[in-house]
Amino acid sequence: MATESFPHPSVVNASVSGEPEVRACIGIGGNLGDVVRSIEHAFAALAALPATRMLRRSRLYRTPAWGVTAQPDFINAAAVVATRLSADALLEELLRIERAAGRDRDNQGERWGPRALDLDLLLFGDAVIARAGLCVPHPHLHERAFVLVPLAEIAPDALVPGRGRVDALLATVDAQGIVTLG
Repeated sequence: MATESFPHPSVVNASVSGEPEVRACIGIGGNLGDVVRSIEHAFAALAALPATRMLRRSRLYRTPAWGVTAQPDFINAAAVVATRLSADALLEELLRIERAAGRDRDNQGERWGPRALDLDLLLFGDAVIARAGLCVPHPHLHERAFVLVPLAEIAPDALVPGRGRVDALLATVDAQGIVTLG
């Protein structure tokens, strides 16, 4: 649903309280259970977050597993929201949505292993945040086609601080094997 462009700077407008809306990009994926349904529920949950508006959502993509490749393919997507939540508060909401879908990050097993739902805060305006529990931009965003393909569909001109535009980053990675669903 490509209804708005992704302008820079990231501040969209001011709310009544004076807090600006920030455009945030979220990566969504999973490979266990009814993943399409989980992702659709995640889109709905994102749209229902307080002080947050869904601006754009990508199509769904079947992508080869990354990192640990001996597992089912993933279904991936991306969303752009405008929010007055802080980056920390938005991350907490993403983790809450994951838990509601059955993800237990504390007991998930191996890193990059199978999961019912994964929500990653990829970009939070033009913020650069690097601390325990929150790294924005996502530290591997620029090298993962499974993130860049759906993100480029809805925010090709989004700037990844220190790396460049999403569409330019996509041109540098191998996107073979990624297929649009539906």
